[in-house]
Amino acid sequence: MKMAVSVYEYPPKIVGGLGTYAAEITRKFVLMDHDVTVFTMNDDTRSLPTREIWRGIEIHRPLHIDISDSLPDVIAEDIKKWGRGINLFAKILVYNYLGASKLVNELIRKEDFKYDIVVAHDWLSAISGITIKKELGLPFAFHVHSTEKGRTLGNGSEVVSNIELRGAKAADLIVTVSYAMKDELTKLGFPKDRIEVCYNGVDEQKYNLEAIDGEQTRKLRESYGIKDEDLMILFIGRLVGVKGVDRLIMAMPHVLQKKPNAKLVIVGLGDLQEYLVNLTKTMRLEDHVKFRFEFIPEKERIRHYAACDVAVFPSLYEPFGIVVLEAMSMERPVVVGAAGVSGMREIVIPCGDEQCGFHVNPNNPPDIAWGIVSALENPEKIKWLGKNGRQRVLNEFTWNSIAEKTIALYEKIIKH
Repeated sequence: MKMAVSVYEYPPKIVGGLGTYAAEITRKFVLMDHDVTVFTMNDDTRSLPTREIWRGIEIHRPLHIDISDSLPDVIAEDIKKWGRGINLFAKILVYNYLGASKLVNELIRKEDFKYDIVVAHDWLSAISGITIKKELGLPFAFHVHSTEKGRTLGNGSEVVSNIELRGAKAADLIVTVSYAMKDELTKLGFPKDRIEVCYNGVDEQKYNLEAIDGEQTRKLRESYGIKDEDLMILFIGRLVGVKGVDRLIMAMPHVLQKKPNAKLVIVGLGDLQEYLVNLTKTMRLEDHVKFRFEFIPEKERIRHYAACDVAVFPSLYEPFGIVVLEAMSMERPVVVGAAGVSGMREIVIPCGDEQCGFHVNPNNPPDIAWGIVSALENPEKIKWLGKNGRQRVLNEFTWNSIAEKTIALYEKIIKH
């Protein structure tokens, strides 16, 4: 199969789970003998090559032109309210149109490339997918990893929501990441008969506790002032409201009543940084809550999972949650938000012989604390939950199995 893939973030530009997903799944496609061409964003410094081969994948990154000054007269009011964010919207538009033009006019019409399918990920690349479908009539697979209404808890941009819906209606196949998301998309008017669920995955060889040096783990804990006898609670992710990090901090006094030697480590970047620091000071938790305001590289992330005793992700909205799989693959118990749209509710088994973690109400700090304390009941339970999590990953969530299921979905629409 020859596929053209449009995705906003791709190595070395990775902002979150979408970039991780795109890098892993396209690499698996190539190892399965499929041809992949990726169209993605360049960076602001123009330092990234506009065309290269990386790990067997041809990557195109058109250079930007700044159209932000020309937009105010032609865009909707709710985009104008973005303020400086209008520059981001301008870049996304340019990336979509330049990428689509390069594919259609250069690769296909001049260089005689052939493709079987065009794939676009989220609203960020939907315009490209819609344009290519119209120009070439190629089968169009639209991957929806989250929605504007969900990400903003109902307060997002109508323009972005409309782009999502237009992409869905143009697509021959809509792939989403959980059954919770399928329900959400159906309620938003996406064509139900075109929606298929295919989970994300994790590299079980890379995320493997046995490959980690114990001395490095000890030093990492020391860097946060965490002793051998302390219990390390870990959150990794974007520091935005929808991730529930503030509720996690509010849960700490309840945790400390039962586990006074617990320490919470929060790693990530986001709009809530200052608020979270002030909240910690107000609650007098400076000795028990440690921050690292960075987007840490993957190797460092893996070491953090190895160093912690439990990983906690109390999201208010989480279509899937690759970080949960990463922690489970590293044999760590997980506590996850399970209210509203939560793909994590489908990943984590909360009871029975295969239990690997706990479901909590992310709006309720005492309930988050209950999940954490339950996971940290004793060393034997921590180990048991962790082993179960690792086994669940091996059974259901390896990139090999996810890639095979995705290709099977693509083949269906190509045949039709």
